[in-house]
Amino acid sequence: MTEVLARSSRQGLATAATVDALHDDFEALWLEAGFVPEMDRMAFSTAVIEAASNVVQHAVPASETPLQLGVDITIWSRRLEARISEIGAAPSDPEMSNPSDIDDESESGRGMNLIHALVSTVTFERHGEDNVWVLCRDSDSSQQSPADC
Repeated sequence: MTEVLARSSRQGLATAATVDALHDDFEALWLEAGFVPEMDRMAFSTAVIEAASNVVQHAVPASETPLQLGVDITIWSRRLEARISEIGAAPSDPEMSNPSDIDDESESGRGMNLIHALVSTVTFERHGEDNVWVLCRDSDSSQQSPADC
C-alpha cells in the first residue's frame, strides 16, 4: 500500500449540520491534496456527501441513543477512500435501484445510483452496532491501489 497523503475525520450527530460541515472538511482536504484532479474531487465529494445525507435521512437508530454520523476520508496518490459510519444504527441492507425502475417523477431511489456512478467501488458492512459504507474512487491512471477497498 502506498503512503497516506491526506486524511480527514468527522463525527457528530446524524444531522444536516454535520453533513454541511463536510463541505468545509473537503475544502481543507483539497488544499492539502492539491494534486487530486478537479473531476475526481467533484465526483468523490458529491458521492460522500450524498452517502452522508442518506444516513441522516434513512438510517434507523438501534436504541433511543441518538444516531451518530462518522466520516473518515483517506487520500493516497491514486485512490480516494471514505468510510461513512452509521454509529449506533439498526442493521440494514441497502439495495441499489435499477435505474430503469426509477421514473422521472420519483423522488427516491436515485441517491444510491448516483453514488455508484461517481466512485469506483461501494461496499456496505456491519461492524458491531455500526453500519459502514466504504466508497473508493481510483484515478483513471491507477492500476494499483490499496487492497482494502
